[in-house]
Amino acid sequence: MKSILITGASSGIGAALAMGYAAPGITLYILGRDAARLEDVASRCRASGANVQIATVDVTDKTGMATVIARMDDAAPIDLVIANAGISSGSFEGTETLAMAEQVFAVNFDGVIHTIHPLIERMKARGRGHITIMSSLAGICALPSAPAYSASKAAVRVYGDALRGMLKPYGVHVSVICPGWITTPLADKNSFPMPLIMPVARAAHIIMRNLEKKKSRIAFPFSLYVPLRFIAFLPVSWSDFILRQLPAKQHKS
Repeated sequence: MKSILITGASSGIGAALAMGYAAPGITLYILGRDAARLEDVASRCRASGANVQIATVDVTDKTGMATVIARMDDAAPIDLVIANAGISSGSFEGTETLAMAEQVFAVNFDGVIHTIHPLIERMKARGRGHITIMSSLAGICALPSAPAYSASKAAVRVYGDALRGMLKPYGVHVSVICPGWITTPLADKNSFPMPLIMPVARAAHIIMRNLEKKKSRIAFPFSLYVPLRFIAFLPVSWSDFILRQLPAKQHKS
């Protein structure tokens, strides 16, 4: 029996991962804010033989997350947690507002630590566990059109990398995922060309395959990851110029 917890599981990569993992002998805990969409995902996972429990909770609710996750872990100790919930922001019009930046950090960073911290001491005590954090290729190079999104994804990437070293002596592994553009509702907000955009089912397959191998960094597509890594090492004046040429993220209310 394997027990898996996924946040942001009502759509996008979270839903695709839940359906990819669904099988007999698997307990899935799927969290999200939309009860109807979450139940639809749960029904599909149950049809594949998985034992599925849902919880409609906002990842920004620290107390609510701690309560729900503790209850789930008590029922079936969680082997793999995927802190996937995230939102984007950005605008063609120019400045990102304070409210937009605060909301992005509340979900993309606070939501991650609210997901994994209720499990860290429990996994350490068991001497096993796998923590997975969803970052982005935008966390490799800062997108001028989406400062908060880029910074929040860079923050969770670095946080996960540091946490890996801290938890390794206790038998707990940490993976950080850095995907490019994926066909998800998040990407649907963008009205510009998205090079190498990948179907969500394909992205979920890549993630699952590499998590099985306990890969520490899962960055894809490789042909986009390598140039971004190269740009990140350039002098700042050069990288700023290159990144300003990229298509801008567009925010839709």
